[in-house]
Amino acid sequence: MSGNGRHLSGRATAGEVVIVGGGPVGHRLAERLRRYGHEGTVLLLDAEPVPAYHRVLLTSVLDGGLDPAAVRLPPVPGVRSLRSVTVTGLDRARRRVRTGTGAYHRYDTLVLATGAEPVLPAVPGLRTADGRLIDGVTALRSLADCARVRGDRVIVLGGGPLGLETAVALRRSGRDVSLVHRGPYPLDRLLDAAAGELLARHLVSLGVRLECGQSAARVEPGKLVLDRGRPLAWDTLVCCTGVRARTALARAAGLAVRGGVLVDGALRTSDPRIRAIGDCAEHPGWAPGLLASGWDQAEVLARSLTGRRPVGERRPGSVLRPRVPGLPLGVLGVPLQAGDPAAGEVVTFSDPAGGRYATMALDAAGRLSSAVVVGMSDALAALTQLHDAHRSLPGDRLALLLGRTVTGRRTPTGSAPAASTVVCRCSNVTRETLVRAWHDGAREVRALARATRATTGCGTCADEVRELCARLTAEQPTAGCGPSADEGVDDVDDCDPHAGDRRSRNDRAPAGRGTALPGPGERLARPCPR
Repeated sequence: MSGNGRHLSGRATAGEVVIVGGGPVGHRLAERLRRYGHEGTVLLLDAEPVPAYHRVLLTSVLDGGLDPAAVRLPPVPGVRSLRSVTVTGLDRARRRVRTGTGAYHRYDTLVLATGAEPVLPAVPGLRTADGRLIDGVTALRSLADCARVRGDRVIVLGGGPLGLETAVALRRSGRDVSLVHRGPYPLDRLLDAAAGELLARHLVSLGVRLECGQSAARVEPGKLVLDRGRPLAWDTLVCCTGVRARTALARAAGLAVRGGVLVDGALRTSDPRIRAIGDCAEHPGWAPGLLASGWDQAEVLARSLTGRRPVGERRPGSVLRPRVPGLPLGVLGVPLQAGDPAAGEVVTFSDPAGGRYATMALDAAGRLSSAVVVGMSDALAALTQLHDAHRSLPGDRLALLLGRTVTGRRTPTGSAPAASTVVCRCSNVTRETLVRAWHDGAREVRALARATRATTGCGTCADEVRELCARLTAEQPTAGCGPSADEGVDDVDDCDPHAGDRRSRNDRAPAGRGTALPGPGERLARPCPR
């Protein structure tokens, strides 16, 4: 390997690669570089003191479903990783990075995978005079944040995807949980009133106290005063009020930055020696904030840096599935607003008494532009497949929503999907691959994850993998299926309506702490106004 980053065979390579950021996307890039035969050094600089882990599984740690060690990512052979290292500056002329200890690391190719940071509200009393958060207040962005959640009374501030799933996870752990949100119901930027009412009603049935249409007026130790003047007691206050791209390093180095570091289709920044991927990068073709986007970017970049033929730039559609116990819920694409001139055909199904609702917008070719589905698992699965494949919907739209297959036939009760059906979208794992791994001895969810990588991405496929395991066990009772790994949610932006995010977790009943959950008709607090 020569110093200019060219292989002796003449094929261009990346030379010495330095990756700033040890989260799931930076880790995936390092793994892909080694998989595709990169022969230069790969150095991963991570500011966190612990080994790389899946941030999308934090709520599983929060509710006790997983211990912190279970969410760690495996080390990548041949990759040098340095932890507790903060990069403080870039020397683009000499192609080197400076760390907080004064050390320098040279690069031929630098990749910024610095992710995003939480945005905390400017509420009086939230911070001390020197700018620190007062005791008991935390964001939810890291394993260290999970460890800060203590006590039985928890308030979650922010009703976006992360706030929603955090509240559900804390309730599962048996805590008394209040969710404070300034909108009329959680996820109000994504759901219309009909879907929002179903979600709010279901959260109340789980025991989550909803305080919607209100904002935090001030914070006192152990007390949150709402703008209507009513105080709420807390042992921990969790702020899920948004994230923003970490761009300070790029800005200081003179790279082009808007909301994120601007990149082209090959993830190049305004300096061709520097690339950016994941939450810190901005490109109009990539769905922002999605783990699937970050992993696809890592795939595209690894192939580019190793001189491999590109497989085509995948542009995953925005799919949000913040599932809560007993309520399938999905948002596909960007929901159209009322009166939007881009709206073509719109189909809506509403069954409030049955807890079911769906609305979908189609383009001129009959393809799904966007959809919101509540309480209809078969419809959500079918629409997600059609959305991912950019296929036209069948002519009988209502039949599709009511559980028929994409060909118009009704799915027989209890029948299994085709073997070629992709179960894990992050790692492109089919049902056939999972069945083969099960018969080879991987007979519980964690073993299947190790064998196939299914469930190790965004976590949305974990329920389906668990159901497949149960089905196979029922067909062969002598083979046990042990306890399964729960999956989690990644971080979310509740401030920026265009910031995307993230994924889902499994349905699991709350573990009691001497607190009985209410029945379906009982309410612990006033529901959100409609």
